This record gives sequence, C-alpha cells and structure tokens, in this order.
Amino acid sequence: MANSPQSKKRARQNEARYAVNKARRSRIRTQLRKVEEAIASGDKDVATAALREAQPELMRGVTKGVFHKNTAARKMSRLSSRVKAMA
Repeated sequence: MANSPQSKKRARQNEARYAVNKARRSRIRTQLRKVEEAIASGDKDVATAALREAQPELMRGVTKGVFHKNTAARKMSRLSSRVKAMA
C-alpha cells in the first residue's frame, strides 16, 4: 500500500490514466471490429468507410501511448489489404 503522500498521489493518477486508456482501447477495438464485420458481410463500400473511421482512432491511440506504432501500422496494413482484396 502507498505510504508517502507522493506515492498516494501517483496511485490516484495511475487509476485515472488506466480508466482513460481502457476506454480509448475499447473504442479502438470497437472500430476494428466494425471493419471486421463489414469484411465478413462482403460489402466493400461499408468496409472502406469503416476502415476510414478506424484509422484516425487507431493512430490517436498511438500518439496517446495505448498502442505501439508498429502494432497500429500492422493492424492497418492487414485490414486495408483485406478490404482491397474484396471483389
């Protein structure tokens, strides 16, 4: 348990940051899931639109430190290639 005033404050800050990051990660995963569902449905227009909405959300997660840059790039690359491959 935190004893010093500074460690108590850091514990409070960590809890607040954890909540923000958790919400941001959840929002990103929701966007990615929408793209996956659009790909599964076979509608290229919907998939393209969902991908356009997911990209800035994913990159915002990178700038905020929720995801590593390469992880986001890999996810975007794989999704965009799957959308592009749709007939």
